[in-house]
Amino acid sequence: MSVASEFKDFALKGNVVDLAVGVIIGGAFGKIVDSIVGDLIMPLVSRVFGGLDFSNYYLALSGQAAGLTLVEAKKLGAVFAYGSFITVAINFVILAFIIFMMVKQMNRMHQEAPAAAPSVTPEDVLLLREIRDSLRK
Repeated sequence: MSVASEFKDFALKGNVVDLAVGVIIGGAFGKIVDSIVGDLIMPLVSRVFGGLDFSNYYLALSGQAAGLTLVEAKKLGAVFAYGSFITVAINFVILAFIIFMMVKQMNRMHQEAPAAAPSVTPEDVLLLREIRDSLRK
């Protein structure tokens, strides 16, 4: 078998195609969750914590002046950007929860069919069995 045909067999397997679709959809879904966190949730969290831009919370490690944005402070030296980390952590928790709910729904859909009701022997078969048993006696 040639390398080209082996690669074709590998690339066209259902699992590889499913994985590729999952990665593409996951990337797009990740952007949606980033937007939800960055544009909807973090502004509310910022409001609760005094109205400051939460992503600009950092500790200057190179002696930068206070009051700079995170981008400006990074240009001047090293910073400990804990606000960005918290934003990404919240993003991860939301994404993990959504994936958990999706997997939970998929598992619910894939549950085994309920067990079949025990079969009831038809009445004529029961009568035939009784006749057979009475003939044996």
